[in-house]
Amino acid sequence: MWSSDTLSKIKVPFFSHLISRSDKNAIINALNSNLLTDGPILRKFEAEFAKFTDSNYAVGTSNATTSLHLALKSIGIKKGDEVIVPNITFIATANAVLQAGATPILADVEYDTMNISGHEILKKITSRTRAVIPVHFAGRPCNMDEIVEIGRKRDLKIIEDCAHAIGTKYRDKHVGNFGEIGCFSFYPTKNITTIEGGMIITNSKKIAEYIRTSRNHGINRNLVQRYSKGKPWEYDVRDFGYNFRLDEIRASLGISQLKRIDEINKRRKQIYDFYNKYLVDIKGMILPSEYNVETNSYHLYVIKITKQCKKTRDQVYRELLRHGIQTTVHYKPLNYFTMFKKNGKDRFDISRILYRQILSLPFYPSMSETQLNHVVKSLHKILS
Repeated sequence: MWSSDTLSKIKVPFFSHLISRSDKNAIINALNSNLLTDGPILRKFEAEFAKFTDSNYAVGTSNATTSLHLALKSIGIKKGDEVIVPNITFIATANAVLQAGATPILADVEYDTMNISGHEILKKITSRTRAVIPVHFAGRPCNMDEIVEIGRKRDLKIIEDCAHAIGTKYRDKHVGNFGEIGCFSFYPTKNITTIEGGMIITNSKKIAEYIRTSRNHGINRNLVQRYSKGKPWEYDVRDFGYNFRLDEIRASLGISQLKRIDEINKRRKQIYDFYNKYLVDIKGMILPSEYNVETNSYHLYVIKITKQCKKTRDQVYRELLRHGIQTTVHYKPLNYFTMFKKNGKDRFDISRILYRQILSLPFYPSMSETQLNHVVKSLHKILS
């Protein structure tokens, strides 16, 4: 636990929000409208996000976890089914599978990219496997050629977890368009934010219609439709639904931030390149893989502290904190959590190695040159 004294000495936080004057004005304008949820601002955000990702349909949700949940339900995932997920990802990826009534099956990741391994996917397929959720970790795309081919040959659905990947492309196509569905996050630390919020993209009209209805209690008419024509209480509910809507306030922030996504990701690449240039000569420290770097949205900057370094990862974490620099780890492997220890028979060799080594450095568009230099000089001092 950080003491108040430690927090007061932070010079470089792990993350700092980028909320502009135009963002604030957009929120105020939305607050002045007659409809505060499920209205025209959300529809505009969905249309602009679909255009940005070059997908046929985009549907806003309350967060990325509910996006994953609705995505799984839309393809018929149910109790008794198995869904393969990477062992290194945020817990939400696996939780969404559990919430859909299915069983998450953990697969190890590649050492270089930290993305799910096609070889490991094949090892985990059983007669009950119905889907795979590849996570584009840190903004770097998975090998979707391989994963799509596995899905085709084994009759598996693919739901892409694009929480880190707003702006990431694979072979010139935005991620989220390779499987049946792509799910995005607008959590405060993501490349753009709606504070809380998520988005689903799909090229299937049937899936899009199911998700639009299901996110709104299963009601077949949205608020604008109900109050613009006929009696507002005359609607139908044909199937079970949820309250997973994205409101007008957060949608207005999303529209405003999406206008700057190219600028934001460009700045992230500049910081990524700065770290690469000035951290390259530290013995035993491995920088992020250059695989598919040109299509990366640069969401995280994750270094690896190997045995060749003079300090362990935890020692580096503590010493950086003493220098006023916050860092963290993305992520604790899922099989380390109590609820997944039944997977203890599996070795997860790569995950185990990575968990001892990985450390995420401060990485956000508003980082100053002074802050960047402080991180670089501190790492050199600690590890030289």
